Parts: sequence; C-alpha cells; structure tokens
Amino acid sequence: MIPTTYPDAATMAQMTARMLLDIGAVHFNATELFTHASGKQAPTYIDCRKIISYPRVRATCMDFLTCTVMRNAGLEAFDNIAGGETAGIPFAALVAERMGLPMSYVRKKPKGYGRTAQIEGEMREGDRVLLVEDLTTDGGSKITFVDAIRAAGARCDHTAVVFFYDIFPDTRKTLGRHGLTLHHLCTWADVIAEARRGGDFDAATLDEVTRFLADADAWRAARGLEV
Repeated sequence: MIPTTYPDAATMAQMTARMLLDIGAVHFNATELFTHASGKQAPTYIDCRKIISYPRVRATCMDFLTCTVMRNAGLEAFDNIAGGETAGIPFAALVAERMGLPMSYVRKKPKGYGRTAQIEGEMREGDRVLLVEDLTTDGGSKITFVDAIRAAGARCDHTAVVFFYDIFPDTRKTLGRHGLTLHHLCTWADVIAEARRGGDFDAATLDEVTRFLADADAWRAARGLEV
C-alpha cells in the first residue's frame, strides 16, 4: 500500500535516528575502535541491515523512505526500483512494493557465468530507475551501481538511502556531477542529537565521536592511525 501521509523531514530524521538507536544499529566506542571496509579505524559503526529484522521499525522506515522520495521527486517519477547488492536488495523490494513498481537489483560486478548479468530482474531500456541502498558514506558505490544501470540503457537520476554519513564535504558534489540526487532519512548529526536527548551513550563518548565526525582524518592522525 502506498503511504500518502507522513511527518515533516525533521521529524522523520529524529524518529529514524531513535529507531536505529533502539534496535542497536548504532555503535560508538572511542577506546576499542571499529575497522571499516576501507581498512580505516573509527569510533563509529552503523548497521542498517538490522532494520530488516524488526518489523515495526522496518515498516516505518520504508514508509518514510517511500514518502520522502515521492515528495522530493514526484509520485510518477519512476518505472523501476533497483537495489544495490547486497544490503540494498531488501529495502528496494520493500519500496517497490509500496510504490507498486517492478524491482530489480544491481550486482557489484557481472557474475562470471550464465548470462554474465550485472542487473537481475527485468529493467527495460528507457526505464526511470530509483537506486535504493541502506546507506551512503562518500557516494562511491552509488556511482558504480548507477553506471551499470545506465549502461543497460535505463535512466537513473535519483538514489535513496536510510542513512547518510554527511561528514564528507564533497559527497553531494560528487553525486551531483554524476547527475544524481540523494534522498535520505537521517545523518550522523541526527543520531548524535537523539543519543544526547535519550542518554544512549555517556557524554564523554558522544563528545569524542563528535570530534571524530567533525574531521575524521585529523582525529586519526592525532592517534597515529591510517588516514
């Protein structure tokens, strides 16, 4: 069912941050650091994949994401909803169901057998495609997926995520240069603000995380870590 009523963007951001905190998707630790996929260490980690295991949170977040996209891009702006392998696949399916649209997914690289396809499902030439994923950091993976969609003859001008890091100053510019508009529900700033309101972490930890998010490279350099 297509949701047609929804809170304003600020309320959705606060509610999404609260849901992520409530399900334990947000991890802060300034002493025992997390290693990210890049190999770099950080006092932060977020696991948006956990959303799929919490039905009420899952439904609310997907309603919010669907409404955000329809409000910002239009109710008739898309012909196909594509998920990025792998975390974006369930979210794309849930958004596609709400919007009453076909769903497909994009592999990180073509599979090496059969049709050697990079896009699974049916995506037609000229389709207006919304790329859905769980989160974006600097936008790099989005461009890889969008390039594959465009190479298949479809059009992709929009991408939607639950969580946007919003700590890298060039992310929006990078996506913009690639003809992409980003839609998101909440950022690290929203999570920090909600964590302070709710007392989810001690003040010292939140202060340290805030310093990291303000300048991750400087924070790592000061501790002799790879930047």
